[in-house]
Amino acid sequence: MPASPPPEHPSLTARLRSLWPAAHAIDAREKLRASVGAALGILLVAALAALWLQGAIAMQPGLLAMAIIAPIGASAVLVFAVPSSPLAQPWSVVGGNTIAALVGIACAKWIPDATLAAALAVSLAIAAMLATRCLHPPGGAAALLMVVTGCDRFEYALNPVMLDSLLLVLAGVIYNNLTRRPWPHVQQVKSDSSASRFSDADLDAALTHYNQVLDVSRDDLHALLERAEASAYQRKMGEIRCADVMSTTPIVARQEMSLREAWALMRRHRIKALPVIDRQRHLMGIVTVADFMKQIDLDAHDGVSWHLRALLRQARSKQPASIVGEIMTRKVRVASADRLLTDLVPVFSENGHRHVPIIDEQRHLVGIITQSDLIKALYTAVRV
Repeated sequence: MPASPPPEHPSLTARLRSLWPAAHAIDAREKLRASVGAALGILLVAALAALWLQGAIAMQPGLLAMAIIAPIGASAVLVFAVPSSPLAQPWSVVGGNTIAALVGIACAKWIPDATLAAALAVSLAIAAMLATRCLHPPGGAAALLMVVTGCDRFEYALNPVMLDSLLLVLAGVIYNNLTRRPWPHVQQVKSDSSASRFSDADLDAALTHYNQVLDVSRDDLHALLERAEASAYQRKMGEIRCADVMSTTPIVARQEMSLREAWALMRRHRIKALPVIDRQRHLMGIVTVADFMKQIDLDAHDGVSWHLRALLRQARSKQPASIVGEIMTRKVRVASADRLLTDLVPVFSENGHRHVPIIDEQRHLVGIITQSDLIKALYTAVRV
């Protein structure tokens, strides 16, 4: 039996190339937005901090360190370049820098050996930030700065460290929201979606198994995974449009049609919805079994069928709610014939829709797609 060839090892060039960082998936406009934001943020912090010190350093650039600390520059990178990061939120900025500075001052004051003090300052600062849920990378620099400068005054953690952090947060709130980057980044509470192949519990289990700090919020990660899943659906389904799947000769009703006729039409064709059109085939609404059910008293003890027959008798006697136009749903979720079929997946699965009328640019009814049509198309695409 011939021996299997030895595994090929990547060349030195390939190894070096693998170390080259991947390009950031942002455009030039976003890069400019982040850079300008950092400049304006630091300018605001320096100007207001100097004003707080009553202009004592206005003509003495060498004393700028009295008003602004270097780690604020690193904080600005997070606040303006990655505003959705959990490490860049207001509590992380203010709490992380301030708590880390307090730890660093304590180490500088009570540990005689500067080398040991520096190591413990960063280590204990990380532990403190994790314990208080304000992990912030510049906090490590703030703790180390307190040791290397020999700072032993705890009030320094309040001014300038906390003051600078608060001013930077103020700048971040104003600039990020003005440039359409909502900040602070609020965690969205989402219910389990039947449209997704994974649930919130699945995501939590994966994060627990990963057991590392991720520089992305949980809801952003959930949204990215759902977007990737939707892209996978679209890739498998190719360019299938609504026009490729829809029923082109839907059974329809008119507003003046009696409820009795509409109900008979639905029973004859075994369908649960009728698009309602006018004489020019403009879509005016849709009438479904649910619309009929809304007209009867489901809490009564006579039974649904009895009340439904009574409703149809009203239609014969021209009593109120006797025609389709009076019970139909006028606000209808529609789609165009050239729309991608994958766009309708959340419409059916999350919003409770069972039928989506297809219209043209003039709002003429050209077809209808049901849940069955969608499922059949998905099944066919997955099998290919």
